[in-house]
Amino acid sequence: MKLHTSPKRSRGFTLIELMVAMAITTVIVTVLVSITGVALDTWQRGRAEIRASRQAKSMLDTMAKDFESLVSRRGTKFEWLYSKVESELPGPSANMSSNAAELIFFTAATDRYLGEIGSEKDLGGDVSCVSYQLAYQDPVQGTEEENSSTFVLYRLLVNPDETFEKLLGKEDLKAAFQTFEAEVKKVENFVCENVYQFTLTYLVEVTQTTGTTTTTVPVRVTLGETGAGKELMLRGNGIETDASAGSIKPTVTEEELKAGRLTGVEIGITVLSDAAVIRLAQEGLSDKVREKILAQESFQYSRVVELPGM
Repeated sequence: MKLHTSPKRSRGFTLIELMVAMAITTVIVTVLVSITGVALDTWQRGRAEIRASRQAKSMLDTMAKDFESLVSRRGTKFEWLYSKVESELPGPSANMSSNAAELIFFTAATDRYLGEIGSEKDLGGDVSCVSYQLAYQDPVQGTEEENSSTFVLYRLLVNPDETFEKLLGKEDLKAAFQTFEAEVKKVENFVCENVYQFTLTYLVEVTQTTGTTTTTVPVRVTLGETGAGKELMLRGNGIETDASAGSIKPTVTEEELKAGRLTGVEIGITVLSDAAVIRLAQEGLSDKVREKILAQESFQYSRVVELPGM
């Protein structure tokens, strides 16, 4: 007797099983995409911060070396340092910066004569004039371009020969420097880019006398702060600033501040990421949006430099 066996039925996935599998796959893919997005944002911010720190180091190192070799002499009316901050960079775009400082002073820079000290190019001078300016323009073209402009810091070093002939011994250093004004923002004087602002806080030792007691008081003068003024000049006969005496803490008189000794300077800078520069260049941004961009995509650095005694 023959037994007839029925063939095995091939069994596939049911609709419910497919839907469960698709749901699990969707959850896994969503989690992976979320993790990848967070990791990518972290990587991009880390990359932007590393680039910003390099820019900051370049600027702070260069400016600190110049300040450390600051040259000044007492007993004259000559101006040895001029500094001023603006709340707006000049140019057709009128890009706002809370502190766009302009700085001119005398220094014994080691890169005078293009760094070839002791060579035939060295004519024996050791005091140079240096100027720092912040501009909003293309760092290569030297002009404001719609798609390539950024905040650029420039440094012009005037060799000792021209410094001696045209700048030393002037009571108005800013006016005397007009001869070199157009040269500052040339491509070869580029220091770094994406520097949204740089601030200067001068450290001054003020001597106060009360009765028979004489005390030395450390004072901080930050240019650009409310009431603190926008200009500070160092002359051979003292310190001059347009800051109101009452705005400086601790409180000192104008005469005490003028007779004070400039002991140091704190340089503070804000460096933007490339993305922030692009976003800030958009037209019609509100102050609130600008503040949000700066809070999310800017990095702050500072350095205190001790100045030679005067």
